[in-house]
Amino acid sequence: MNLYAKLQDRGHPVRVGLIGAGKFGAMFLNQVQTTPGLQVAAIADLDPARAKAAMAHVGWAEVDMAEVALLDDGQALCAWADIEVVVDATGSPAAGIRHARAAIANGKHIVMVNVEADVLAGPLLAAEARDAGVVYSMAYGDQPAMTAELVDWARSCGFGVVCAGKGTKYRPGYHQSTPETVWDNIGLGGVTTETARRDGLNAQMFNSFVDGTKSAIEMAAIANACDLTAPVAGLSFPPCGTHDLPHVLRPRADGGMLEAKGMVEVVSCDERDGRAVHNHLQFGVYVVIEGMNDYAALCFQQYGVTRDSTGRYAALWRPFHMIGLELNISILNAALRGEATGSARAFNADVMATAKTDLAKGQTLDGEGGYTVYGKIAPASASLAAGALPLGLAHNVTLKNPIKQGEQVRWADVDIDETLDAVQTRRAMEQRFGRA
Repeated sequence: MNLYAKLQDRGHPVRVGLIGAGKFGAMFLNQVQTTPGLQVAAIADLDPARAKAAMAHVGWAEVDMAEVALLDDGQALCAWADIEVVVDATGSPAAGIRHARAAIANGKHIVMVNVEADVLAGPLLAAEARDAGVVYSMAYGDQPAMTAELVDWARSCGFGVVCAGKGTKYRPGYHQSTPETVWDNIGLGGVTTETARRDGLNAQMFNSFVDGTKSAIEMAAIANACDLTAPVAGLSFPPCGTHDLPHVLRPRADGGMLEAKGMVEVVSCDERDGRAVHNHLQFGVYVVIEGMNDYAALCFQQYGVTRDSTGRYAALWRPFHMIGLELNISILNAALRGEATGSARAFNADVMATAKTDLAKGQTLDGEGGYTVYGKIAPASASLAAGALPLGLAHNVTLKNPIKQGEQVRWADVDIDETLDAVQTRRAMEQRFGRA
């Protein structure tokens, strides 16, 4: 609770390098303008003109833009001498791995907005960062880091963590959503296929939120950072408002839906028939906790804590997250305290590429949010035992075998280049952390 004071007392600014000038990056660039002591030294984007346009869009003056180096190479940015913290906001697993390792090699802290890369190889990258004496961190403002904060709060207070996760919009059939159907499903007011194309919205990126992939990725990141477990059959997306969190998300033995204590789950803001859930948590995060004795349960009652019928399970939540507007928290924690706002510590959960429809031999997979596969969370041990292809590697690879709708794509089902850095990194992570 003293980051701002530390920043002002520091005497010189924290200087940041940003890789990726999309929506998240633009939101961060907006906040830099109103945070004394925080500066952007360089921005890397495949299209440097887009980086300049992002700064202009959020109100940067020409004189301030002139002081920022614009590059088209993220690895070159990681070697920039006048940078302490690198932020990867690319969304590409392969690029994220390259940038994380380049930052670590150059003695920079790395904040990974890129949850896709974190789920593919985060435990290994985090370990490499620790060995090098730098910070590898989740990005505050994104739901995984904010959930990890709630989990840390709970455990530091002496509560048991029963379940943690976020809310989203979910209905049956969403796993088959494609970039062609996404605007009908996502529920953004007034957005149609035509207006989305006109406004340059990335249908495949938005579709990853609808088809369940992003939820699976984010829950796997939380499980790996917080030592929680993934549901054996994947996420259930139960309709649940904040008032019902400790009632629904408790063990089956106590009347809830969980296989066991200590899990991740995503709650839906819609009932299965499309009606809105009362007190829904569409944009928020939560933790369900357990009072470990009768006195703690009594205190829950006395202080108006939202609890279940037994009085032992309770919930705390945050109703929204502000994405890149809150990224400063991760950057300042890394630079000023040498701490991460959540970081992979184990390989508990994985995200498997799963067929959206019947796929034919010779068909090319198009990755996250596309037409061919979605991501399904599983315990890492189950994913490894099945030989499942990680969702982060299911892009631009060709099938050697047909796959039925709903089945997992396996490593053995695709023609994949084992010499690729992302593939080798994943293999190394499995060897070091795997439990198959």
